[in-house]
Amino acid sequence: MSRVALVTGAGAGVGRAAALRLVRDRHVHTVLVNDIDPDAAERVASEVTELGGSGVAAVGDVTSWDTVCSIVESHGPVDVLVNNAGVPLIGAEPIAFTQTEPDQWEPWLRLNLDAVMYCTRAVLPGMLASRWGRIITVISDAARVGESGLAVYSAAKAGAAGFTRAVAREVGRGGITCNCVALGTLKHGRVAQFITEDMERKLLRAYPAARLGTPEDAAAMIAFLASADSEWITGQTYPVNGGFSMAV
Repeated sequence: MSRVALVTGAGAGVGRAAALRLVRDRHVHTVLVNDIDPDAAERVASEVTELGGSGVAAVGDVTSWDTVCSIVESHGPVDVLVNNAGVPLIGAEPIAFTQTEPDQWEPWLRLNLDAVMYCTRAVLPGMLASRWGRIITVISDAARVGESGLAVYSAAKAGAAGFTRAVAREVGRGGITCNCVALGTLKHGRVAQFITEDMERKLLRAYPAARLGTPEDAAAMIAFLASADSEWITGQTYPVNGGFSMAV
């Protein structure tokens, strides 16, 4: 499989797991490993190569339109886009919306929404030309149910979901699918540092699966949505959340 994937925020966590899973399952051969940390991007790119793929460190800040364009122009066309970079929910300090100011909203909106739009806009011409593409955007349960004290985060993630549905309608006849993966709480890396035993015990009461998630749980759904088997699925949001929230 000679296809190329761009995975944003791929230096660790869900992004890293997705990059490795895409190659392991042979959905793509080349992965553009995007991260703002050069060492992390290089490390994961090497792991991709060790699995038999071709890992390319695509270092840069995806909240910059010029940076995104440069990555795609240098290494594209891109067949599979995984919009994963984002401000994490765990570790963020909840604050009532009425206590926030507009300048505090910008980082949440830029990384959780603007970057999704930039990356999607940059890869679509190539996908339309080849009449094939997969766009998978990682969001949060906060987009579906809201998160008290994190209104802007919830809004940004919900915005990404709405954007995904709109683009799915626009490009579906071009052989391109666009879907979201809405994650519950994943325990890994830096996030695990914020989850105390008491916090985890309380969280697990809300999870019928009786455990918190892992990056690999998310990567499994991302890989499916990147596959040929998902060609009749578009404009959807898939919860990967251990049953934390349920909907028809």
